[in-house]
Amino acid sequence: MKKNYVVLVAVCLWTCFLQAQQNEKVIIISLDGLRWQELYGGADSLFINNKEFVSNTEALNEQFWGPTKEKRRKKLMPFFWSHIVENGVLLGNRWEENKVNLTNTMLFSYPGYNEILTGRADDERINSNSKHHNPNVTLLEKAQASNTYKDKVEAFGSWDVFPYILNEKRSGVPVNAGYRSSHAANPTEKELYLDHLQKQTPKRWESVRFDVFTHNYALESLQSRKPDVLYIAYGETDDFAHEGRYDQYLKSAKRTDEMIKEIWDFISKDPYYKDQTTVFITTDHGRGTGVTKDNDWRHHGSSIPVADQTWIVAFGNKIQTLGEVKKDAQYFVPQFTTTIAEFLNLDLKNDFPALPIKK
Repeated sequence: MKKNYVVLVAVCLWTCFLQAQQNEKVIIISLDGLRWQELYGGADSLFINNKEFVSNTEALNEQFWGPTKEKRRKKLMPFFWSHIVENGVLLGNRWEENKVNLTNTMLFSYPGYNEILTGRADDERINSNSKHHNPNVTLLEKAQASNTYKDKVEAFGSWDVFPYILNEKRSGVPVNAGYRSSHAANPTEKELYLDHLQKQTPKRWESVRFDVFTHNYALESLQSRKPDVLYIAYGETDDFAHEGRYDQYLKSAKRTDEMIKEIWDFISKDPYYKDQTTVFITTDHGRGTGVTKDNDWRHHGSSIPVADQTWIVAFGNKIQTLGEVKKDAQYFVPQFTTTIAEFLNLDLKNDFPALPIKK
């Protein structure tokens, strides 16, 4: 009888281990203010030769220019236009009448991130970028409150408002954002070194750190703590655009593409994540399209209506290989959230159906 009991316990433990291994893993990534025009068309001819926005036009053309949109976008974001297009789905190329739009009318960062992470706009209460705790419950908070993903959720952001957007105190989701050091109870040697480097690095922006820190803190979390739900919010593209530095905006987009590739290279080989992980990518808002009206490509907000134009990308486990979707269709950002909630088996009440991208 004792032998049978031991065998039964062993089987139960193995079954529980397998179930734990089979939990769907999700990585959510946002690129602040990256326009759909660059994602789908690469460097824009309106800006790449404009010396008001580019310090060395010849060098920038050599790095990013090409005779077609397809060649330019692959130079800008080679991982998107090699691996992702061949293994995932890209929505929002408006030149192909494929549209993705925000539903909030503020069209700047906090309202955009609230919509991405909660699945609904809240123009009444989320109408500034000030540091107030989000009254709405995000996907990450729902995951943290679940039995399946409890203490397996983490967030990393370059902007120091993310602890408020994610309502860190109420949600219990640990957030490393802005110029914070590692939030790990027992930081690894790499995290301690990142803390040290971050303190020694000059600050270009008071509220936004360089993405290299956000990225490497997040990557180390994947390698050492194995979160099942991870959010990474890269920020440089928006800040360089606001400064009117189109050259640095493009270079930041390319670096982010390389960082996302590095994330995927790791999770596609790691036994905990391999064949069990889906990556969802989007942006919090668009921006203007031209050099008129105070160079509105630099800006966004309710005065620039086209700033509601965004995009959605997904790849990994359980995503159909649809590539660049070119059919006439209209999607909305809350569908991004609904889709992730379905993957995580979380109850998300909104009025938007999931995206038609699951296998």
